[in-house]
Amino acid sequence: MVTIPLASGFIESASKFFGGLAAVKPVPLLIALVCFVAYLTVRSRAYLTIIQTAFPNATIRWRDIWGAYVVGFSFNAVLPARGGNVVKVFLVHSKVPGSNYPAVVSSFVVDFMFDISMAIPVLGFAFTQGVFPKPPDFASIDSTDMNWIANNPSRSLFIATAIGVGLVALFAVLSVRVKAFWQKVRQGFAVLRDRQRYFQTVWLVQFAAWLLQFACYWFMLEAFGITPSIGRVMLVLGCYAVASMVPFTPGGAGVLQALIVKVFAGAAAAETVAAFSVGQEIAIAATTFAIGFAALVWLFGFKSIGDVRRAGHQHRKTHRGA
Repeated sequence: MVTIPLASGFIESASKFFGGLAAVKPVPLLIALVCFVAYLTVRSRAYLTIIQTAFPNATIRWRDIWGAYVVGFSFNAVLPARGGNVVKVFLVHSKVPGSNYPAVVSSFVVDFMFDISMAIPVLGFAFTQGVFPKPPDFASIDSTDMNWIANNPSRSLFIATAIGVGLVALFAVLSVRVKAFWQKVRQGFAVLRDRQRYFQTVWLVQFAAWLLQFACYWFMLEAFGITPSIGRVMLVLGCYAVASMVPFTPGGAGVLQALIVKVFAGAAAAETVAAFSVGQEIAIAATTFAIGFAALVWLFGFKSIGDVRRAGHQHRKTHRGA
């Protein structure tokens, strides 16, 4: 089994976080966590519109979509390679009558389009501030994942391309009829056919969620003793945007921590920055995992990820070709 180690400073930063818990301001931290849960809730509302448009004749409950959204995010924080997304797809498929996996997967592509649209200006801003590392400088970041990618750009591009082509080929091969398969894929993109509806009921709702995410990191900075500003929050979001491209570790752990330490060097004491870099990850992961696990039990009737995996296998057998 191949293991990918976290950044060398991650454990040290975690120890500093736990050792300095008394210095964390509880009120801003609580506000930040509330904002983050609200962010996921509003995002799930936008996704509800996407999936309702894909399956207009199905009766879909918002609480089920919210539960799948939160569970998926929470498991992404503990499973490598974005394993929570697989759980999210399964939960949505199981709760949307008459749904099919190709349409559900493509509907999440529509959901992700907003992240791409915001990552471009966020990273554009970050790269102009003089503290955010340029892609050629990623090799100097204290993260095994980023070091390997930066030192092996051609291999990284080949692997990413091979994965993309492989996934498309796998979907097509596993489909009983290729034409029917692509019809199902297009079904997930249905909301994009009405640009006005997409902009008003999906993109703008996601933007409102993004503002809540922005507020979350504003208060996170304050909670950990770093003076918040619009520029600094944008830098945090830029770090998250880069870390999301490296899915080897749960939640991009290691990559995100290393980026924040490098970007915020000089913004506060080294111990403070190190504690923030991992502390905000731990706080968000712990909160969302607790809520996600509760949703998994109360909304979906599962008691563990093992139960979800077994149910997924059985569901595939029952709905072969769906």
